[in-house]
Amino acid sequence: MKSAFLAIGDEIVGGLTTDTNSGFLAGELRALGVQPVAGFSVPDDEDAIVRTLRRALEEADLVVCTGGLGPTADDLTTACVARLAGRPMVRDEASAAHIQQIFRDRGVEMPPNNLKQADFPQGATVFPNPTGTAPGFVCPVEVDGETRHVACFPGVPRETKRMVRESLLPWVAARNPGKRFASRTFSTFGLAESKLDELLVGAIDPAEARLAFRAAFPRVQVRVTVDGAPDDDLESRLDALEATVRERLGASIYAVGDEGMEETVGRMLRERGLTLALAESCTGGRIGDRVTDVPGSSAYFLLGVATYSNGAKAGVLGVDEETLAEFGAVSPQTAREMAVGARRLAGADLGLSTTGIAGPGGGTPDKPVGTVCIGLAWEGGAWSRRFDIGDRGREWIKGMTAQMALDTLRRWLLDPDSLT
Repeated sequence: MKSAFLAIGDEIVGGLTTDTNSGFLAGELRALGVQPVAGFSVPDDEDAIVRTLRRALEEADLVVCTGGLGPTADDLTTACVARLAGRPMVRDEASAAHIQQIFRDRGVEMPPNNLKQADFPQGATVFPNPTGTAPGFVCPVEVDGETRHVACFPGVPRETKRMVRESLLPWVAARNPGKRFASRTFSTFGLAESKLDELLVGAIDPAEARLAFRAAFPRVQVRVTVDGAPDDDLESRLDALEATVRERLGASIYAVGDEGMEETVGRMLRERGLTLALAESCTGGRIGDRVTDVPGSSAYFLLGVATYSNGAKAGVLGVDEETLAEFGAVSPQTAREMAVGARRLAGADLGLSTTGIAGPGGGTPDKPVGTVCIGLAWEGGAWSRRFDIGDRGREWIKGMTAQMALDTLRRWLLDPDSLT
């Protein structure tokens, strides 16, 4: 089976919203042996949608669309699929009842146009939406005497992910029983994509598995994919390959799967029963935001302060004014005292700090934009270091510094001697 993907919406084509659904869909379907062959995006225009669907069906057995299933006039996807398939629209009463119940549960009067979301091409298989009002569906379409299919889902990623896993994947698996694929993704930090490729050269026989690399700032992911018959033990093969990858890449691997550094660090803190306090300058609270994105982070995260000025560094964290005068706010010495101060202020086991020059101004010949310092403090010790990461823009510097700080903490948790 071959698949293509169609992201629908003016906001997608206009660059206001990034299409993340197609990449997710490709990965999930690839694991079932479905080969991704093409991707498209179109505005909310009926002729453009129908024309692109025809083009996609020339390439693929299954076209998966996201977006355009809402209740408004510019939500055209379902009607376009019905037009393409030559099928009338019919109402699915179960979907209509579900939509009405959602509004009753919210205590809100339902606008009548919401029932538009319960209308589907005749003969379509409806996929329920447990978390929203727009169901999905899959509809057969005849192409040159062959039956192909168009599947449609909402554009909201959290709704699409659940619906795809609960409805589309079982539907595909029942129709694509041949060769199976299985993948394992390793999230890494600290090595460039080219270096990862170099380290893994010769480690895995191409006949045994496929390697793919994906740069997803601020990390780089390595995906290992194997294939086999339906009864093959693909997971055992991946276990053996994982051992090889870990041997080559070592501590650069921070997680298996699509996990953020903050999730990895949070799990390690919880497992060790340690608490954390943050003192941020150039990152302005970005690390704290990431840490608290993890459910249950209150078990280990005690305090986060953004001490941007020298006065705040001295007054709140207790950084020595002589340190600031002699070495400056952006220095390993200040970063160390910030980490120590955050730890003392919160009564935490660990203190982590950042200070730097994110630009676009503020740099000097001695400390150009992209100069950042990270500090870490623990009972009986403290560490700090200056990094010159270059000027790739303010947003990049802040994001990279936050990732580097979390990775510093991760590596210390793995081996406290790694920072000495």
